Amino acid sequence: MRETLVPEEKSSAANCIWRWLATGFFFALFGIGGLLLSIIWFNLLRLIIRQPERLHRMTLNSIRNSFRFFLSGLRRVGVMDYRFIGDEKFQQDAGCLIVANHPSLLDYVILASRMPRCDCIVKQALLQNPFLSGVIKAAGYLINTGSDALLQACETRLQAGGTLLVFPEGTRSLPGKPMILQRGAANIALRAGCDVRIVHISCQPPMLTKKGKWYEIPRVKPQFVITVADKVKAEDFLDESDLSPALAARRLTQHLCTELMRSNTQNNEK
Repeated sequence: MRETLVPEEKSSAANCIWRWLATGFFFALFGIGGLLLSIIWFNLLRLIIRQPERLHRMTLNSIRNSFRFFLSGLRRVGVMDYRFIGDEKFQQDAGCLIVANHPSLLDYVILASRMPRCDCIVKQALLQNPFLSGVIKAAGYLINTGSDALLQACETRLQAGGTLLVFPEGTRSLPGKPMILQRGAANIALRAGCDVRIVHISCQPPMLTKKGKWYEIPRVKPQFVITVADKVKAEDFLDESDLSPALAARRLTQHLCTELMRSNTQNNEK
């Protein structure tokens, strides 16, 4: 069932203050929730479930359901709203690389709340975050070390039926700036020989952007629209005449950039 969004009018000062307070509360809740999952829930799962595969599946399910609860709370208190278009396609994406544009800090949470399985590449610095490090380790997320070992780990995860989420920009988009993709996503897809699912994320007005602070509340409640588009086959970008694998990666990266730019133009700050 898809949610419908109600067009927003300019909020009153009282509503802006309420959303500011609610945003701060949910930011704190997110961190505390991650800590409680790590200290209590994941340890309970380890005591109860002995099979590694089932334990991993239950851990990912717990994270997904926690994200759904978190997003439902943000919606109910009026901080933001969101809807999905075509999210049923995620059911077809075992062994698939998911690429998306990255306008907001909430993008990962939103996508992981709907994907049946979400393997993710995270920054190494997040392992130093006491609120998130336990979740990252329990979920078995891949750490972005920028090495060949990471490419091998991604290939192994995809070939085992995982669904790997990557934001090929490497960081959140800068509103109003051209989109620049790194070639990491294309290299992963070509090495694993997997399909690539393209996801468009639009947020109007912008919220939690790269340079925006959590307390900078838009005057209108932000509306997220997540459109799950079609797949492309990485092998279609290979050419027998290529002198280097880098040429295929360049072609695939350019294609992904063209597709993702279609949504990026909707994410400019006003």
